[in-house]
Amino acid sequence: MKITINHLTKAFPSRNKKGSEVIAVNDMNLEIPSGKLVGLLGPSGCGKSTTLFMLSGLESPTRGNILFDDQDVTTLAAERRGIGLVFQNYALYPHMTVEQNIMFPLTNMRMPKDEAKARALDAAKLVQIEDLMARKPSELSGGQQQRVAIARALVKMPNVLLLDEPLSNLDARLRLQTREEIKRIQRETGITTVFVTHDQEEAMSICDIMVVMKLGVIQQVGDPQGIYDDPSNLFVANFLGTPPINIFKGRISNGQLYIGSEAVLERPDLADQEVLVGIRPEGFIYDENGKFTLDLDHIEVMGRDKTVVSTHAESTKPTVRSIIDSDVKLPADAKQLTFNLKPNKVHLFNAETEERIY
Repeated sequence: MKITINHLTKAFPSRNKKGSEVIAVNDMNLEIPSGKLVGLLGPSGCGKSTTLFMLSGLESPTRGNILFDDQDVTTLAAERRGIGLVFQNYALYPHMTVEQNIMFPLTNMRMPKDEAKARALDAAKLVQIEDLMARKPSELSGGQQQRVAIARALVKMPNVLLLDEPLSNLDARLRLQTREEIKRIQRETGITTVFVTHDQEEAMSICDIMVVMKLGVIQQVGDPQGIYDDPSNLFVANFLGTPPINIFKGRISNGQLYIGSEAVLERPDLADQEVLVGIRPEGFIYDENGKFTLDLDHIEVMGRDKTVVSTHAESTKPTVRSIIDSDVKLPADAKQLTFNLKPNKVHLFNAETEERIY
């Protein structure tokens, strides 16, 4: 099912100033293709969960409308939208078995018991918990409880599945395992899925499409790799990537990009101007005759690669992180290292607006 969002806005009354409003979602326009897994990504307070709640019908928009295919569902009650919703805390009934929890939506619909049991077993098999049907939630691990919540959302055969930070209560190992399961389930069912997270690594690993948000406004929409490679502005570039992108004050002069006194790249197509320079950690090539000099702090050996931690007078962050192959030999006891830069890993931003210019 395709989801279309037109000029969607949500304003809440301000707690601090009478008569004023806080705009949680600001004039959002978005089309979510049928059968895709879409991630709403951004820091706390960016409006991603509010957007999800408006899609679900748990929040009413201040302005704008929402269409599921060609049906306007903006004012439709949540239970009539054909959605499955999984919350951060799973909200399982502790006195019920796994089977009863999964069957609960069908029981509410007064479905015959035998049919409800069969549907619940199918949903349990899909999330691979069919051998846990007689247990209570207290007898399950966090990952198993999360699967029960997903099975309960899927048992109604929804047109749209909505997931609100579903992995935030799991440890690191379970998060990795469960996000792979969510992707598998989504592919097998083909259900249009909207996934809310603040974890960029999580979003990049499973989403077909990412929607990066800041202060209620969409900053960029696209496939994860495309957004990483071509961020639209400094916020997006900073938000995506582990380790994060390095940012330097720079300038274009006579077709050269300067960071400090060093001309590090040719940019003959750009006019002279002040810029902010974003360099991905993997964008550095160690070269003893390189054009860009960094003051070495220390080196972290990670097995397959090395992270060179250094400083630079024009860096906007305390440290600069460069990732190089573990086979690269670095001089012992060096105080400084020189690098060349991979042009496709260097992004330039307007120094005032922070919009990307190259």
